[in-house]
Amino acid sequence: MHEFDEFKGHKVIRLMRSEDDTYPFIFGKNKAKLVVDNFDAIKEFAEE
Repeated sequence: MHEFDEFKGHKVIRLMRSEDDTYPFIFGKNKAKLVVDNFDAIKEFAEE
């Protein structure tokens, strides 16, 4: 699940395991670009 939000005037994305996730993963565009640029390394790490 995900939703788009705003924090201090900046767009962020909130990733949640469920609708009532107490600790969602929230990040902005700069970190999103970093994740996209390093997707293969992140995928490899997650699959270990």
